Amino acid sequence: MTPPRMPAAALAGVPSGVQAQGVWAGRRQLFVRFAGEAETATMYTAAVLLKEIDRQLGRTRIHSIAIGGRDPLGNLEFLTAAFTGTPVPVPLMLDSDGQRPEALALLAPYMALTQVTVEFVGPEATRASAIETLAAASGAGCAHALVLCPREDTSDPQLLRLIEQAHATSAETQVVIHPLLTGEPPVLDRRWATLLEQAVALHADTRLALRLPAPAGLR
Repeated sequence: MTPPRMPAAALAGVPSGVQAQGVWAGRRQLFVRFAGEAETATMYTAAVLLKEIDRQLGRTRIHSIAIGGRDPLGNLEFLTAAFTGTPVPVPLMLDSDGQRPEALALLAPYMALTQVTVEFVGPEATRASAIETLAAASGAGCAHALVLCPREDTSDPQLLRLIEQAHATSAETQVVIHPLLTGEPPVLDRRWATLLEQAVALHADTRLALRLPAPAGLR
């Protein structure tokens, strides 16, 4: 008889560190990071990952586990094998770009927070998928957040449109805007205070927060 296949995935490690952005920025977490194309990867089975998490939890105190990196929901079989059986003793957070809303239904009930991070790279259609992912998280009863990381060419109307769409999708969405610092030394332009005033008129639970830069901040 052929033994059952154990789901496996290429991870860029399971480091502990400080969350750089989003709702739980500043929290000490374990990071389950799926490897990108240029990253050194190690193959983990779901069982090996859980053993590594248990080992680290026995050594240090953390707030939660962040699941992220390149396309985490593309590894749905691995994640469900790891996290839908015996519950882990700390909250789980999924941080994705929102490109696989249809994959979230199986996993969201086991997450304490689903965080959709929009970095304004790629076509406009990718933002529509991010909003669909918020809808999927809301439908599963999972706390959910929209994290906006604008670039130099990101306009205020683009940001406000996404916030308005997030509000229409779920009034329970937590929205975090990570503004760009400009100048030397870097300063926060008054533009962001004006933007926040407009944003909270659309969705009350909107905040500005600075990202924690590497190497202290991880995601």
